[in-house]
Amino acid sequence: MSREPNMPNVLELIEAKKASRTNTAAEIADLVRAYLTDEVPDHQMADWLMAVRLNGLNETEIAALTESFVRSGRSFKWDGLGSPVVDKHSTGGVGDKTSLVVVPLAAACGLAVPKISGRGLSFTGGTVDKLEAIPAMRVELDAIEFERQVRGVGAAIVSQSADLVPADRRIYELRDATGTVDAPGLIAASIMSKKLAAGAGTLLIDVKVGSGAFIKDHESAAQFAEMLIEIGKAAGRNVRVLLTGMDQPLGYAVGHAVEVEEALRVLKGNGPPDLVELAVTIVAALIRDSGLRPAPRAARQRAERALASGAAESKFREIVAAQGGDLESFERDLPHKQMPVKRSIESDRAGYVTQIDAGAVASALRELGGARRTKNGELDRDVGLYITKKLGDVVAAGEEWGWIGARDAESAEAAKRIVLRGMSVDDSAPPSRNLILGQMVG
Repeated sequence: MSREPNMPNVLELIEAKKASRTNTAAEIADLVRAYLTDEVPDHQMADWLMAVRLNGLNETEIAALTESFVRSGRSFKWDGLGSPVVDKHSTGGVGDKTSLVVVPLAAACGLAVPKISGRGLSFTGGTVDKLEAIPAMRVELDAIEFERQVRGVGAAIVSQSADLVPADRRIYELRDATGTVDAPGLIAASIMSKKLAAGAGTLLIDVKVGSGAFIKDHESAAQFAEMLIEIGKAAGRNVRVLLTGMDQPLGYAVGHAVEVEEALRVLKGNGPPDLVELAVTIVAALIRDSGLRPAPRAARQRAERALASGAAESKFREIVAAQGGDLESFERDLPHKQMPVKRSIESDRAGYVTQIDAGAVASALRELGGARRTKNGELDRDVGLYITKKLGDVVAAGEEWGWIGARDAESAEAAKRIVLRGMSVDDSAPPSRNLILGQMVG
């Protein structure tokens, strides 16, 4: 039987990638189109993804995959909006709720933020997963609703839908189910397709580096940053990449409801210093790079004022209300505080905190049920952890340095053991570590 016109020979494409040969731009476009229309089954796309995971994609292939994702849905134009249009993305880390602060803060500063976010992959929860801890919060808006909200409110945070980069959404889920999450070329295409489709002219990508990130070392992170910048430059976008540390959790809270609560504390002016610093730095860069306030000091001051004045908190409430969320109910009930089982985490000796392994904390959250184990798995948004110490802090013997909220004693104890295996206390202070390890601009 002959194949339909433009129907890819998937086996040939898989064999080519297994042999580290190049798939052409046309072949990749046909593959993505055929997968989205169910002409290519999951198992064949999974084989192609694994071949890519093992042998990579070159610059041309990544550009072709990105473009195919963008073309699968609607792209937005923001003519007549009157505000610079910006976007921010993080590669994902433990306790990384930065977007929940950055989006309303940027909008409160006069920027427009059309944010299309993915759901959580592997151990980390996605921004929209966290937002759904707020009762009645709608994250699946169609294109018309999305555009109306950005024009009316100044920002929206939504998941991918049939209108918004649907090919990436479907492949994103398959990657999580097939162990191909950590392929740099696939991650780059996924990130940049959402950013390009959303139509922002100025982009900031936060690339996490460390034990709680998919990139473990600085050199690999810099290479990945170059990949993102090249995609952005080819599409005519301003791209800045921050390399930020992820050897310990960001902020104190790790979970979904607990991270939303912590983001609210930042917006109210009393959040963890590392999370505040990162959010303000990102928004100041977006203000500067977009041309709203080109001078670095003026950009930083604008971001700090919007946070201190309560304008950013008000904007967050406006965004949530526009998307149907009941923030008052969330703040009143705080479901994670009603967890049946709580376990304190204490230090077994006095000294300096020398290790808080973010990867171990992520594994503990997974043990509690706070991360998906399968493609369509359940996700408990109310369980979580607080790790209230940071590297270099002094602790006393028996001092509490965190707690776990769980559904049952068995998962609580298992999570506690995992966390404690990733924590160390020593007599000597560890070397100081910067949160922001570097930045690159295209």
